[in-house]
Amino acid sequence: MRKHINGTKIAFVWTVLRIWLGLQWIEAGYYKITSGFEVSGFLQGAISNPTVPGWYAGFLEGFALPNIEFFNILIPWGEFLVGLGLILGFVTIPALIAGAFMNINFIMAGVGLSSPDSKFFAVAMILLFIGKGRYYYGLDRYVIPYLKKQKNHGDSSAGLS
Repeated sequence: MRKHINGTKIAFVWTVLRIWLGLQWIEAGYYKITSGFEVSGFLQGAISNPTVPGWYAGFLEGFALPNIEFFNILIPWGEFLVGLGLILGFVTIPALIAGAFMNINFIMAGVGLSSPDSKFFAVAMILLFIGKGRYYYGLDRYVIPYLKKQKNHGDSSAGLS
């Protein structure tokens, strides 16, 4: 089964899905970067939303709001960089994990399971668990073997001194 999921033909499908997801992220991040993103209103709404778990509302009130300037930079640039990584197929796994983490936070903040965030989260989870097919047509296909080779070369020469 694994060879079918990671075959070169189905890898094309995973690549299209990965690039589509990357475009969603890069578009959201670019819009926020260019429009002067301010998250405090969203956070205030989430804190007062009765569907938001109390512990999460406490986190937003106690940590996110006092550090609003940090989140005003982190969210748009995080979205943009996740999108860039997915489009290029570079650092694909960290980009998928970061994107899924942001999706979970948006969902917990009260946007709901019917929002695009839940769909993006599902796509990210699929891509995370399919294996090498997610980046067969991407930069990671070349970068990961190169880094493994460098690591193994470094490990073997470390014992010679």
